[in-house]
Amino acid sequence: MVEQFVGSWKMVSSENFDDFLKAMGVGFAIRQIASRTKPSLIVTLDQGIICLKMLSSFKTTEVKFKLNQAFDETTADGRNTTVCQRGRIPKATQFIRLAVWWNNAFSFTPQNIVTLENGKLVQIQSWDGKETTIEREIVDGKLVTKCKIGNVVAVRTFQREA
Repeated sequence: MVEQFVGSWKMVSSENFDDFLKAMGVGFAIRQIASRTKPSLIVTLDQGIICLKMLSSFKTTEVKFKLNQAFDETTADGRNTTVCQRGRIPKATQFIRLAVWWNNAFSFTPQNIVTLENGKLVQIQSWDGKETTIEREIVDGKLVTKCKIGNVVAVRTFQREA
């Protein structure tokens, strides 16, 4: 099911992204640059490892992970969402998230994890007592990314490049 995401994608629209970044605490200057940037996204899959590479004139980031396994990530805005020593359980209502947490509960708490739920790649990022959810799904041949923090939702849409 992850295979449907594999390929090169170009952002064609972005809604409410500045408000999303503001809710995360990103400063004005970075928000202005990030909101005006139209990045490309390259998704690859190699032996169960998913790679998301976001390229833009502002910054290029790359993250590699396996589904259902906690991983470290430094985001484009500089947040460190890492696997840390045992702490709070992340907000999780889905059984799979709880099961993954339970596997690590006695030594580590996942701070960044991606699951596959109903054809969507669902990423949970936790840092400094905050949590974001990033849902990626294919809708009418486009990759639609919903970024959520609290009640703020940004939608970024990507079209497959030929």
